[in-house]
Amino acid sequence: MHPEFVEIGPITIYWYGIMFALAFVVAVLHWNRLARRDQRAPDIGVDLALWLLIGGIVGARIAYVISDFDHFRQAPLEILRIDQGGLIYYGGLIGASLALILCSRRRREPLWSLADFAVTALPIGHALGRFGCFLNGCCFGTETDLAWGVFLHGAVRHPTPLYETAFNGLLYVVLLGAYFRKRRDGTVFAIYMMIYPAGRFVMEFLRGDERVPGFGLNAAQDISLILFVIGILLWVFLPYRRHRHHGNHTR
Repeated sequence: MHPEFVEIGPITIYWYGIMFALAFVVAVLHWNRLARRDQRAPDIGVDLALWLLIGGIVGARIAYVISDFDHFRQAPLEILRIDQGGLIYYGGLIGASLALILCSRRRREPLWSLADFAVTALPIGHALGRFGCFLNGCCFGTETDLAWGVFLHGAVRHPTPLYETAFNGLLYVVLLGAYFRKRRDGTVFAIYMMIYPAGRFVMEFLRGDERVPGFGLNAAQDISLILFVIGILLWVFLPYRRHRHHGNHTR
């Protein structure tokens, strides 16, 4: 892998950081286009992206620091080096979800309607982020003799970041279809909470990097199971409301 994009004097720009920035731009473009269809406020794309970016990065970095606390206790300044990688997705999902609640209150929009709108961009941004993981050489898989294996860390391994990139690309299409046909606010978010954790649970069996153990599986699989159950509960118990026109969200 080639994690470094370019060196400019003492500054090194990493592919991971480039893909992270690209994910941000793509998400904003996606939300802006969807907002025009829904007749939402034109500033919602940038506003939502900033809220979720801050909440997601903080949550993802906190989770990563906790998972490798002994290292960061000895090198605390490295906590800020997110351009080199080191973000745990589920921590970011939790942080972004909390930020979404604050954003909905600030904009005075119904939470579940905004959650459905926001989550449609999540898989495409995540796909780009995982491709950044591939370029960075992290989140690698177990050893394999399959033809599409990649040589990494001294062995031919499953390209698990590429698997998840493809999985998120398909999930993006599924969520968009669900969004255009939804009849209850919150159901698109619920679908995401059922499909992504299920896929992630399976993907974890192919991960070859160090995993945080938990209850016979690993921590990511434990969280996946919890989120999957939450997704089912949301799908079952969200009140039935016919999808409404969003003209009242413009301002």
